[in-house]
Amino acid sequence: MKIEHTAFNVEEPVLMAKWYVEHLGLKIKRRTVDAPYAHFLADDGDAVMMEIYGNKNAPLPDYRNMNPAELHVAFTSTNVAADVKRLHNAGATIVADVHQLGDDIFAMLRDPWGLPLQLVTRGTRMI
Repeated sequence: MKIEHTAFNVEEPVLMAKWYVEHLGLKIKRRTVDAPYAHFLADDGDAVMMEIYGNKNAPLPDYRNMNPAELHVAFTSTNVAADVKRLHNAGATIVADVHQLGDDIFAMLRDPWGLPLQLVTRGTRMI
């Protein structure tokens, strides 16, 4: 089987989708214009998709206070330092600045809604 998407219940799905398209290069594959304003966002290779939506009848996770080791969305980057700077200027906050573990380069941010985002350049490609 292949994973189709991972879903996140968020407070402002329309604004968040716009930010992810503008700053992370995701593409909207499908969306609803009524509540819960579901947006299916695909990466630039159409290989992975995430859904963001605002379901007021379900608990909203406290992403802002969640430890990034508990949950994060990881994005590959060809230049982690430059992407950290660019995303910080776009409203993301830095949790852990650029650092290296073995052959991999990482940084941890939070998007403007608090969802943890990891940027990574792998020394050895995993997939």
